[in-house]
Amino acid sequence: MNFLEFAIWGSYLTCIGNYLGSNGLGREISWFYAIQGFVSIFMPAIMGMVADKFMQPQKALGLCHILAALFMGGAWWYGSTHGTDIQFSVIFTLYTLSVAFFMPTIALANTVAFSSLKRAGLDTVAAFPPIRVFGTVGFIAAMWFVNGFYIYDGEWGYMLSNPLGDGAPFDPRFQYTVNQLAVCSVLGIVLGLYSFTLPECPLVKKGGGRKLTLAESLGLDAFRLFKTPRMAIFFIFSMLLGVSLQITNGYATPFITSFKAFPEYMESFAANNATLLTSLSQISEAFCILLIPFCLRKFGIKNVMLIAMFAWVLRFGLFGIGSPDYPGVILFILSMIVYGVAFDFFNVSGALYVEQETRPEIQASAQGLFMLMTNGIGATAGMLAAGAVVNAYCHYKGGFMVGDWTTTWLIFAGYALIVAVLFIFVFRSPGKTARPTLDEVAGDEAGGDGFVSAPSGDAGL
Repeated sequence: MNFLEFAIWGSYLTCIGNYLGSNGLGREISWFYAIQGFVSIFMPAIMGMVADKFMQPQKALGLCHILAALFMGGAWWYGSTHGTDIQFSVIFTLYTLSVAFFMPTIALANTVAFSSLKRAGLDTVAAFPPIRVFGTVGFIAAMWFVNGFYIYDGEWGYMLSNPLGDGAPFDPRFQYTVNQLAVCSVLGIVLGLYSFTLPECPLVKKGGGRKLTLAESLGLDAFRLFKTPRMAIFFIFSMLLGVSLQITNGYATPFITSFKAFPEYMESFAANNATLLTSLSQISEAFCILLIPFCLRKFGIKNVMLIAMFAWVLRFGLFGIGSPDYPGVILFILSMIVYGVAFDFFNVSGALYVEQETRPEIQASAQGLFMLMTNGIGATAGMLAAGAVVNAYCHYKGGFMVGDWTTTWLIFAGYALIVAVLFIFVFRSPGKTARPTLDEVAGDEAGGDGFVSAPSGDAGL
């Protein structure tokens, strides 16, 4: 499940900017990433409510994937039949409908995994990260596939350079063409059908026989977590850090590919294989996931999130001073390595934290709320702001986005640094010791606001 979940995303997330830029939509790249955040404001919460109340999560997961795949297939068909004469309004609408149903699946997949692991009597903090690694492997596999696979004039194959020859005006590899959306669609259909075979996740009956409030009936009770100051601050900083999440997904490959506009970098391996180089980020992510159980127990959620914030500073800053030749490419590689820390120590640890701190009957809604704050509000604001910054300092010339990329990346690094400093003084650490299991503190000790109270002053991961 995790392999396919993230292979779907990896097939286009880091390289759709190259396709858009080569077809006259380079200035609109930020909208294709911002819309993922916008639909995450409400779609994960809605589907989380459905999974909490009406439809078992694994079935909701399958339905969402099939619908997302059909709309992405429509975007591929439109792009493939219109060549370079694509209209922003048409392809953007089809793409939007696809991601509207895909984004909730990230939280739903977490819900399915946590439910299955707990029913098997396993500790989710220890058991989930090694499973989640397969998601990263899937993301990498999809990136490698689209980086070099091509279909041109009836022939197909795999190459790390333009199969039409160096200097050819058109590169048919999937990382530059609409065919990356076809890969996404096929994988989505496969996972959609497979989801209906996953273990059942029984709906948890709310209320224990008592009359439910309107908020509980609508599945909005996860928002009551904001009544707990520590959880409210956690969600607010999740939103602020979420601003950084999609920036390099949207602009890393156009940035690295832009060096092909300069003769001294035109034939460099990095500039010609931006998607492959960027996949080092996901390789780092796979290893960093395995560190999460140890780091959460050793350092606590505050320090783990703080490490992620400073990793984002390095992620952006190293891009700003690197280049595709030696030794500058070493800085690019280091940026890819720290991404694993930046992403995992925030996203995966945050999902585990939410799961540990909420009651079973609202956990799907709570995961949707976490997605709303990070990939929703935060990512939407972040991509629109990033698009404005990039368009102010860079422009498309000869099919490449060139300009003052150094200043652009350092602006992003400065923002991440400010958030990290604020977090040090605002967020109160819940402690370093591993908290009791959910079953041990459930029942009478479960707070009415949905927050699972610790039995002593030592509260949490």
